Amino acid sequence: MLSAQSAPVIRATLPAVGAAVEDIAGLFYRKLFAAHPELLRDLFNRGNQANGEQRKALAGSIAAFAGLLVERPDVRPDALLGRIANKHASLGITSEQYKIVHRHLFAAIAEVLGDAFTPEAAAAWDEVYWLMANALIAAEARLYQEAGVAEGEVWRQMVIAERREETPDAVSLVLRRADGLPAGPFLPGQYVSVQVELPDGARQIRQYSLSAAPGRPWWRITVKRVAGDAGPQGEVSSWLHGHARVGDVLTVSAPFGDLVLPEGDGPLLLASAGIGATPMLSILDHLAATDSTRQVTVAHGDRSPGDHAHREEQLRLVRALPDARLRLWYEDGVAPDTAAPEVAAGRVDVGALDLPEGLTAFLCGPLPYLRAVRGDLLRLGVPAAAIHYEVFGPDLWLGQE
Repeated sequence: MLSAQSAPVIRATLPAVGAAVEDIAGLFYRKLFAAHPELLRDLFNRGNQANGEQRKALAGSIAAFAGLLVERPDVRPDALLGRIANKHASLGITSEQYKIVHRHLFAAIAEVLGDAFTPEAAAAWDEVYWLMANALIAAEARLYQEAGVAEGEVWRQMVIAERREETPDAVSLVLRRADGLPAGPFLPGQYVSVQVELPDGARQIRQYSLSAAPGRPWWRITVKRVAGDAGPQGEVSSWLHGHARVGDVLTVSAPFGDLVLPEGDGPLLLASAGIGATPMLSILDHLAATDSTRQVTVAHGDRSPGDHAHREEQLRLVRALPDARLRLWYEDGVAPDTAAPEVAAGRVDVGALDLPEGLTAFLCGPLPYLRAVRGDLLRLGVPAAAIHYEVFGPDLWLGQE
């Protein structure tokens, strides 16, 4: 909770900081990368830096967290902090790195705001920063402990045991540990980070959902090539799609992520689009492997049946569950011989589904899809607390929990 002396200062300065926060974030990253070029080369997503998405996410986190502290002091944005902490853990972020961020961030704030950033304002915003940072550090420490690793030591070497072309733009890779041990446990819906050394020497990192159920000696990820990859956007996925072969060794993190199957027997909605089907596949595979009788509604949208990665596997898993149903939508239309039940043209429409009371919804896909489906579910009366989602990239929904 923000201290009594800092709360009015944050309330008074929040409009000025909010108005300038994207400038602050841009200057912060320039300062950070000038002092630590290895962070841009080997940690931060160069694609998100190039298109400005990371700056928007930082801007949103600062303004949203400060706004919550002064407007809703009794509310902790645990879902938001949990998503960020899991992403940080999958990257091997350490508590020392928060000190580096603090130094360059506050230098940027002081430079952008000038005399308006008084010592009193600096002290209040310092409190905001460390309230958020310490909450994340504590959450990440718990995640490292649960994973059985030291802080930041999340990486292991894994060998590609199998490569399968799922669609012209998507491949699945079966991974086994290089030391011969079982790949290890995870929760259905979680993801791993994969670090790839690119031709320019950068070691870039991206996250990929584990797309099969736990309990096997191997893991599987599914990688979709990103079109128009002349720049850094999509460079890791496109490199893996074009170059990863059986026998290659990849650097892979321990599993993390909080989009995981809840215990109990309540009804589920698994709504996805494109490659966002992968965590849903893991959940479906686990439900089928454990002979679950839960009521499950699966809604998936894609460009066409030919672009729908793991399509036949998804159909098979739904058929294996006694109380599951599948609705598919294809933007390019539906061929008369499409061998799947309840297929429609267009985009996913959850309003067309007969949703049971008390469901828990899981969403994964591009950000516009997530925004639209989440909004539709809220309008249909699904409580916000029952809607969970995964964003692969900067979380631009900060403050919307």
